[in-house]
Amino acid sequence: MNTTYPDMTDIALRKIEMLKIVAHPVRLRILGELVKGVKCVSDFEEFLEVSQPNISQHLSLLRKAELIDFYVDGRLKCYFLKDPIIPDLIELLKKEYEEDLPAPACCPVTRKGKYPGSRNR
Repeated sequence: MNTTYPDMTDIALRKIEMLKIVAHPVRLRILGELVKGVKCVSDFEEFLEVSQPNISQHLSLLRKAELIDFYVDGRLKCYFLKDPIIPDLIELLKKEYEEDLPAPACCPVTRKGKYPGSRNR
């Protein structure tokens, strides 16, 4: 049983932990690249511009969280997405919400296409 947050289910807590792991610029970029396809460590070094040991630490955290996995191809470790929710999560994080979300029809102010909190001055 969860004693820290008694109202939360184990599933909700696992999702929170996943979001904590994803919420790092380097790990987010790694996942964004893996959405495009399998990558090896040298691929990550090219576009991340961080050291190989640092990349390995991030990959290790993502593996422990079961978000990614790898296979060995000769001398290369090839990483791929393991969790099928990651592409949707990455896409969701790319959105500009105020522009992309439709205004709800329930409020007279929003029928004009504006959110209640946004004001033109």
